[in-house]
Amino acid sequence: MAQLSVWEKESFFAPQDVIIIGSGFAGLWSALKLLEKNPHQKITILERGIIPTGASTRNAGFSCFGSPSELLHDIETMGEEKTWQVVSMRYKGIHEIRKYFSDEVIGYNASGGYECFKESSADWELCAAKLGWLNKRLQLITKLQNTFSIADEKLPTFGFEGFAHLIESELEGGLHSGKFVQALLQKVQGMSVQVLTGIEVKSFDLEDGMVKVVTNQQISFSTKKLLLCTNAFTKDLLPELDIIPNRGQVLLTGVIDNLKMKGIFHFDQGYYYFRNLGERLLIGGARNKSFKEEETTEIATTSIIQNELEDFVRRHLLPNTTFTITDRWSGIMAMGNEKLPIVKAINEQVFCCVRMGGMGVALAPVVAEQIASLIMES
Repeated sequence: MAQLSVWEKESFFAPQDVIIIGSGFAGLWSALKLLEKNPHQKITILERGIIPTGASTRNAGFSCFGSPSELLHDIETMGEEKTWQVVSMRYKGIHEIRKYFSDEVIGYNASGGYECFKESSADWELCAAKLGWLNKRLQLITKLQNTFSIADEKLPTFGFEGFAHLIESELEGGLHSGKFVQALLQKVQGMSVQVLTGIEVKSFDLEDGMVKVVTNQQISFSTKKLLLCTNAFTKDLLPELDIIPNRGQVLLTGVIDNLKMKGIFHFDQGYYYFRNLGERLLIGGARNKSFKEEETTEIATTSIIQNELEDFVRRHLLPNTTFTITDRWSGIMAMGNEKLPIVKAINEQVFCCVRMGGMGVALAPVVAEQIASLIMES
């Protein structure tokens, strides 16, 4: 155990009301929601990285409402009730984000979004047949007569090749994930939340009515309540949870002269997602080309996925256009047997808010409100 001065013991390492593990979207929003309920709480966030490690700053910058084929697939796999519950959470979350932060501060662009389809694909046939039904169900959530609409006439304006159909939604948008996390950090730190980075939690245990948090830095913390917001990495501390790590890979091109593609796009039930970043093209996904290999917590890129993304750009997005790749990265998401996040008490003093299913941007404000209420009521 490291020797601490009395000054350190009574300040940085003093007993806390709540310690949150993980400074990504879920952890930061949870701190914010807890302090809104009781501004006098002492809250510390512990982060093992220099900045959030996972997916919060290592994603593709989508606000993530969801595409038609993805929603229909979710209904098939986990039923209508849970699907609408998740969709409602995403919708509320996007509105919550824009209530707290200006579009300029977080780089939000309410550009709208599209799903692309190939001619006579199974996804297109299903979406075309079910679009009216889907819109009617979604109207209860979005209050829009048509959340989705066929927009085939817009296809030529984007310069694509190999797509025959387009479905549009005004609810999608893009944002700057780094600026967003910075804005959240500044907000909670301005509310007296202590954020300590480079601290990796090794274990925790109940001791004398408190939760003792042991770290790899040979420093222990003590708290009344502990909240785990480590998403895909939570199994290191709670191995019994239904969490499957999934790596999402991304690449970014250099500047493309006269780039026609503007907006947010999805393809193949959301497994491919692409957008313009100014005059550059950003694309991520394709993990369905290598499912088992991408079930990992290793933050790295692989040739099989990166080559597939590059090939997709050449075939469909920038046909007959020379481009260069300037950046490649990956982030780690948390999936499970269903897309509902895990928001629950492990016991009277330990809680978790994890498994965002790759939709943490939109889901985090809503699940944070849920877990904050649960903690305050315990």
